[in-house]
Formats: sequence, structure tokens, C-alpha cells
Amino acid sequence: MNSNAKASVITIGDELLIGQTIDTNSAWIAQRLNALGIDLVHRIAVGDNVPDITHALDAELERSHIVIVTGGLGPTADDITKPLLLQYFGGTMRIDERVLEHVRNIFSRRNRPMLERNLKQAEVPDSCEVLFNERGTAPGMLFRRNGRMVISLPGVPYEMMGIMEQEALPRITATYGNEVAIVHHTIVTAGEGESFVAEAIADIENALPAHIKLAYLPGAGMVKLRLTGKGHQQQLLQDQIATFAAALTQRLGHLVVSQTDEPMEYAIARWCATHNATFALAESCTGGLLSHLFTQIPSISHHFVGGVVCYTEDAKVRTAGVNPETLATYGAVSEEVACQMAEGIRAILGAQYALAVTGFLGPATGTENQPIGTVWIAVDGPQGTIARKHRFYYDRQRNKEMDASMALLLLWRYMNGTIVAA
Repeated sequence: MNSNAKASVITIGDELLIGQTIDTNSAWIAQRLNALGIDLVHRIAVGDNVPDITHALDAELERSHIVIVTGGLGPTADDITKPLLLQYFGGTMRIDERVLEHVRNIFSRRNRPMLERNLKQAEVPDSCEVLFNERGTAPGMLFRRNGRMVISLPGVPYEMMGIMEQEALPRITATYGNEVAIVHHTIVTAGEGESFVAEAIADIENALPAHIKLAYLPGAGMVKLRLTGKGHQQQLLQDQIATFAAALTQRLGHLVVSQTDEPMEYAIARWCATHNATFALAESCTGGLLSHLFTQIPSISHHFVGGVVCYTEDAKVRTAGVNPETLATYGAVSEEVACQMAEGIRAILGAQYALAVTGFLGPATGTENQPIGTVWIAVDGPQGTIARKHRFYYDRQRNKEMDASMALLLLWRYMNGTIVAA
């Protein structure tokens, strides 16, 4: 087994180069390979162009033991990967009977006519190992040359993942193994920027041994710290990572949101599950973004009672119970309105906690006292009501994301008791 195996990914498709499609395959593949102790050392995107794909194969086979190619497999004229690989590795086309029967069954179940081009999906070079695709018609292919692998997969993520899990990864493991252990530990912090966090833990970072690295992964309103260690003794490595993670957590204190690489809404959902708690939302400037984030979580209905998007002043009165006089006196973007939104939606929906957001995203709104980018966030719960004001200086979309992140952080801290009502 080769404990220092390296891998490359080649993604094929003009749609990737023009930005029409975002490459999510490479990130997923990298995570799976990393778990086997195999480093993804290079990623390249090429268009539907035979010379460019051929050049990429030449270069990556020099660099890596495993080259994974995604895209260009299918029944249409622009799917050029299979004939290219036939030419590259040699051989002749043959019919794979298992794939042929699978393709026929798919069209029969769907009561759809099968065209000649669909039947050609069962044609594969006799120089490859067929990687069966249970989720679609185009099989994957594995070619071997001089102790190296080229694995060709469909670009459709759902199909690619299925072939990788069921067919490709077992073959990779059998050939290259996982003698080198790789251990990750992620600490999620929120409320301070990357520079502040780095300064606070500089001495701990400097004390890390050479085989343990610390990465800073900043996002909207949060910074993830990822410890990564490599070694031959997994238990020893896990113990070392745990020691440094504990030191970082103790140093950063209330800034730490989670010890798991998960979004803030998932941490809140876990807390609610542990404490059998419920919450409701009243959103103005976030426009339902918070509700969207929470409803991505399975079984969140046990805790998320519901929410409203009360964008206009009239909607704030009718759906969140805001007093019209409060709006007239203080304006829609104010501490008083945010608090009444939280208190109102909590009472209306009967939740234990409620979170409310109101603000000016820009670019054409705002007042002299509450300029563009101002947001008021309020939480109401058993300990009373608290509100916090922020101002962000980004574009409309980024301001909305920051508003949502700060709202989640306030709800998290209120629930955990790290911030209390006056």
C-alpha cells in the first residue's frame, strides 16, 4: 500500500468555466479522499475540448496516483469523455450486459421510449473496469496505468456520489489503503473577526507541533478554526488534537459556538432538542432567510413553531403584534419595534423563545439616525427581552447574510445564558 498517495480532480464542462454551474463535486471528493489519508493536491477545470482534456490527463498523471475525472459522460453529442479515454488508454468498445439491462429497466419503469443513443450508454472501453451506476444510465470507468488510476465519473452530483461510495472508494482503499491517519477537529467561533481570534490564540498556535496545522476559515459573522493532524498512530493523534482543541476552547471562552463543523442553526437545533425548547421568528429585512435555514434541518418541526415575514409596517402590526404608535414614534428599524416583534410573535405562536430582525439593507433606504446597513435584532424568552444593534457596510445580499448570522448568534447566546436581559 502507498501511504503517501496523492490525488487530482479534473472537472469537464464549458458550463463550469463560464460560471453557469458551480463545481461542488471536487469538494465532496476531497472530503472522502481525505478520510482515507489521501491528499487532493490539484484541481483543474477544463472545457469540452479534447486537446485540453488530454493535456490535463498528462499533467495530472505525472503529479498524482489517482486522477478523478467528472463530467462529459452521457447520451448527447457534447459528452466526449468516453471516446477520449478510449483513445487515451487504447482498446475497443464493448457492450456491458449489466449496464445494458439496467438502462433498459430504467426506461421501462418510466414508460419512456429508449433511443439508440441511450443504448450506447452500455458501451465501454474493454481497457476499463466498469463502475456500475445504480442512480443513472452512464457508468463510471476505472483505468489503470503504471500503478496509477484514472476514474471517470458522471458530472451529476447525485450519480457521482453513488458511484464513488459503492464502486470507486473500495477500489481506491484496496490499492492505496489508509496507513496515514488524518484527524480533523473544528471549533466554530462567532462575534469577533479573524484577526482578533488569531491574536488571542497566537501562543497556542505557535506551540503546535509540525504535524498539526491550524486553519482559519472566516464566514459571515463567524470564524471556524480547523485543527488537522497527520500521523501513523491515530489514537495518539486524536489525543494530541483534543488537547490543543481544549486549550483553544478555554482561551476563546464565550466566542466558541460549537465543537462540530456545523452551521449556527444546527447548534441551536441541538440545544433545543436537549432542552425540549421551542422558538418562533419574526423577520423583516432577512425576508425569510432565517426560516429557510432552520427548515433545512430534519425534524426541526419539533422546535420551530413558525414564523412570519412582516416586511411592511402594516404587516408588522397585523402579524407580529407591533403597536402602530411605536412604529410612528420610533420607526420600523428601531430597538422598540424589534422588541415588540419578538414579544408579539412569541405570544401569538406560543413559543418559549422568539427572534426578530428589522433593518435597512440598502442601497436606497435608511435614515439619518438609522443609516443604510443598520439592523436591530431582538430575542424574547423566559429571561425577558434583549435587543442589539449592528451596522454592516456591504451590498444588499451580504448585509442580509450578516443580519441572519448575528441574529442566530444572539439567539444562541440568549439560550445558553451567556447574555442576559437587563
